[in-house]
Amino acid sequence: MLEEEPQLPSPAERARLCEAAGITQARLTVALKTSTQTAKNHENGRSEPKSPRLEAYQRLLKGWAAKYPAHSTHTAPAPAPVAAPQPQPQPRVPETFTSPAAPAATEPETSMLVQAPAVQAAPERPARPSATSRRPATKKAAKPAVDPRFPHGLLAALDGDGSAYGVDGIVLDRPATTVVELVEWTLRESGLGAPKPNRYGKDSDPLIVLTAAAAVKLGLPERLEGHEQRRSLRLPEDHPVVKQVAKAKRQLTQRGFGPWARIYRKAQGRERQCVQLAILSWDALDERSWPGVSEMEPADIARVLGVYAQRVITPRGSTAVSGLELMTALRPPTKPERDEETGNWVSAHNPGSLGTEPMDPAPPEATAEHPVVVNSGWTGGFLNEEAYQWVRQVDLLTDEECTLPFAVGLDLNTAFLAAAARLVVGLSAPDHFHAPAFNPKIPGSWLVDLSHIELDPRLPSPFTPDGERPTGPAWYQTHTVAYAQELGHDVHPIEAYLRRETGAYLDPWHDRLKTAYVDTLADLGVTKDLDDRQFLAAMEQHKQAGPALAAVLPPSRPRSRAAWANCASAPRASTTRRASGGRPWSARPGAPTSAPPSSARPGSTCTASCATWRP
Repeated sequence: MLEEEPQLPSPAERARLCEAAGITQARLTVALKTSTQTAKNHENGRSEPKSPRLEAYQRLLKGWAAKYPAHSTHTAPAPAPVAAPQPQPQPRVPETFTSPAAPAATEPETSMLVQAPAVQAAPERPARPSATSRRPATKKAAKPAVDPRFPHGLLAALDGDGSAYGVDGIVLDRPATTVVELVEWTLRESGLGAPKPNRYGKDSDPLIVLTAAAAVKLGLPERLEGHEQRRSLRLPEDHPVVKQVAKAKRQLTQRGFGPWARIYRKAQGRERQCVQLAILSWDALDERSWPGVSEMEPADIARVLGVYAQRVITPRGSTAVSGLELMTALRPPTKPERDEETGNWVSAHNPGSLGTEPMDPAPPEATAEHPVVVNSGWTGGFLNEEAYQWVRQVDLLTDEECTLPFAVGLDLNTAFLAAAARLVVGLSAPDHFHAPAFNPKIPGSWLVDLSHIELDPRLPSPFTPDGERPTGPAWYQTHTVAYAQELGHDVHPIEAYLRRETGAYLDPWHDRLKTAYVDTLADLGVTKDLDDRQFLAAMEQHKQAGPALAAVLPPSRPRSRAAWANCASAPRASTTRRASGGRPWSARPGAPTSAPPSSARPGSTCTASCATWRP
């Protein structure tokens, strides 16, 4: 007999379980890979999901029912990322093109607790350190449930008087007079850190922000001195502090001791042994991304960076570097897997991630000095796509347009972020095809002639980075060719480099950044329910509503484009010289090489994606 179809609990029970588990409608939508309205219909019983979504939904509900039975009074934790079910790879066109399974759940694993110093109350304006820790009266930033291993949050800002200001108004006494002592205190006693955002990832290293006075107290120069130090943005190897670190059998990363210094020792088992330092007087916080933050009081610096760390990621360098770190943290390249022969746990590829091995781009996607081009003698031209920033010339405006009271501006940075939603990208090396039929669902690069397409002469061409009309065949990414097809034109590729393995790699990255940006605006009074006039009024006053929270917004906006640009950046000169000898670059698979469709083509409805990947 056929097995009975899985039965779901009543709609009321479904709603209770979601509420008990802290799962929002948006997270359930992502987990089931469906629309918001469909997920809502499933929850209230208006419709039932079909297989395999039915089995996935039932597994989620059963797990929550076991953890939160109806008679339990357990308080729901803060919402945690819920992963989508793992469907079997489905064939694409051509049939050999497939997508990987969805990533596994991002549920944090249980770890050993770390003993942290006690916290005591203190007056509103704390005096000099007199106790292990104290808490001034400071407005708390919204944050998720506290991990017992990290009771004092993700980071602390150190002042010259020995006080370490935490993200939640906590003030800890730091009994350290050297950098080495500071590292030991941070790892053993501070209770600082953050849990991993993905079950296969790693806990975030604690961040210590040093004011100028704190840096001097620890034996560091207030500013990097001398031409060589300023040029290399690091202390020389013979500096006393660098020698102290080496003597303590700790190491610095390849960046050396610079504005963002990482001091580490090889991990012992699952215990991390790394601390990150951010030295404000060495320009660790770029004024363009963090306007005014370096000049704030230590407690306010901790609050601004703390809110950002809770909602996005603990800052680890520039906005581009932190954006790349967030991508990797949400899609770890490896996962533990049991070896069937030995029974031991080994590191294995995590489906849906970029993996650990460098991936060569297709020749037209590379740069002229890349080994792929140098070794192959490629002369077939290169991909040249970039977001085009365009403003209508004044003499092209009509009389009617001149009388209009408003002009429309598009935020290029948030356009990059918006385009990352549901963006299917290539996750494998490219394969070469001759005269292929165009398929808008396959990421890659296509050699196509779009010079025959006629467009409104008042607008720039959407097919070139300078707005000029194409003059013949050229290489384009999938979304550009799809846009030409969307406009009603026939496209006939001459050749193409396409990816067989694809996936929505950027989805969790997009969701986290979008949620952080929207939540921070809501805290400042800019909410989704405002009409146009209310929205403009709220935006005009939002910086005055909360200066500290307002400082969190600028680094969120450029992070999207900066992270993509950093993925596609060329190697440094030293790496290029090594590559010229034919050896591969020590590069990683990166992000799309050009702008997403929504940033360059307002009104485009192309949802099939497109981006090609390169080191």
